[in-house]
Amino acid sequence: MATAVKLSGISKTFGSLKANDNVSLSIASGSIHALVGENGAGKSTLSNIIYGLLQPDSGTIEIDGKAVKFSSARQAIEAGVGMVHQHFKLVPTLSVTENIILGKEQSRFALPARRTGKEIAQLGKQHGLEVDPEALVSTLSVGEQQRVEILKLLYRRARILILDEPTAVLSPPETARLFVTLRSLAAEGRTILLITHKLDEVLAVSDSVSVMRKGALVGTVPTASTGKAELARMMVGRDVLLRTANPPQASGKTVLSIDKLVYRTPDGIEKLRELTLTVRAGEIYGIAGVEGNGQSELLSLLWGAFDRDAKTGGSIAIEGRQTLGMSPAEVAALGVSMIPEDRLKSAVIAEYGIEENLILGRHREKAFHRGIGFNRQALRENATAMIGRYDVRCAAEANPSIASLSGGNQQKIVVAREMERPGLKLLVLAQPTRGVDIGAIEQIHRRIIEARKSGLAILLISSELEEVIALSTRIGCLYKGAIRHEFSEEVVRKGREAESGFEQEIGMHIT
Repeated sequence: MATAVKLSGISKTFGSLKANDNVSLSIASGSIHALVGENGAGKSTLSNIIYGLLQPDSGTIEIDGKAVKFSSARQAIEAGVGMVHQHFKLVPTLSVTENIILGKEQSRFALPARRTGKEIAQLGKQHGLEVDPEALVSTLSVGEQQRVEILKLLYRRARILILDEPTAVLSPPETARLFVTLRSLAAEGRTILLITHKLDEVLAVSDSVSVMRKGALVGTVPTASTGKAELARMMVGRDVLLRTANPPQASGKTVLSIDKLVYRTPDGIEKLRELTLTVRAGEIYGIAGVEGNGQSELLSLLWGAFDRDAKTGGSIAIEGRQTLGMSPAEVAALGVSMIPEDRLKSAVIAEYGIEENLILGRHREKAFHRGIGFNRQALRENATAMIGRYDVRCAAEANPSIASLSGGNQQKIVVAREMERPGLKLLVLAQPTRGVDIGAIEQIHRRIIEARKSGLAILLISSELEEVIALSTRIGCLYKGAIRHEFSEEVVRKGREAESGFEQEIGMHIT
């Protein structure tokens, strides 16, 4: 079989951090090749080098047997290499067609929208990527936006497609649909480099898989001859518990009570329909559901960060105290901590360093101040402790920016900050392990269970059914803004012990 991409001795350093260490890798033409590794293992750096966004310090690249040196992404695109980033590069105020042809307009004076729109519609139909060419990107779901990104590459006739964490924000049906598309593209002779943390997906869709650890390539194996446990061991360098022990315990008093909660957008769209649930001390209430069924609106009401022009009804109470309408600071003062869905939008400040991001929301505490300014030593000691406790992989220099970290390591910073706040009574966790590797997932799950054992009430919202089942005491199935069905503690425990079939049972109530 011909080779689409060949890397020889690729190395790249950033200051004291060796992101890629003498990496040599071959990717067969017409194959789906997965690239896995822990957060900070060097996967994104390697893919950005292939795509021309970064240049290696040493080593060579061959595309379809020809040596290349890309100094920009444009050169990579001209050579038939395209990339879909984890965070999409679309202009929300432009249409699908305008986004796809942006940078490749055929006229200096006008966009050939109608003719090109028909071409894009046909391209989408051919590859199972249907999307309205005239729709504004701002009106599209996350799954539809991803289709636009892939169509952009196909419109540019890319033969090699690099997909960075393509299923991180997709629902299970959208993921299944994406895999059908990827197999179809590979069958046509296109080559796909799939970068992901989700080993089940690697095993389901790829032909071969390469594992990176600490910047180096550990090995490449045919997918058919490996398994989840072996890949996890190659990634982390040790055996990994694929499901953390979660023994039952008696729960205490009700901490969070939500009764007949209603949310309608200013233009009258109903997002929550009399949603009712309770969370007790010492339990994890898991909400299972396809994203877009009211999860975001529930979080905004819980945290007090919702659109004040929206229509709300019902009640939210923390230990009997009504909180609906409170500000985020007032909610936090009651002992509530939240990991939001979108860390870049709601949880970190990219321009700040790790030390500052680790005290967001705690920045007024006296322990972090000296006189009228911050106590830099206290911030540094806090950051050092958190980085060690949560195994954050970052450069050795003092206080690197949060933007310099991989997405998974950024998530570890958010998890560390929110789970270590003093005086907690309620933890609200939305997608707590999104973009995090399997070793870090094990660690975060263990800390969540430890928090439950200490008596905290925890509300878990996750699109990963496996995560909901592994951690939850009770499970509520969210569908069109209401809890459609609730699984009791006994049923959840038996479902977890059965290890199969329970996901399908839950799936019946969320679709």
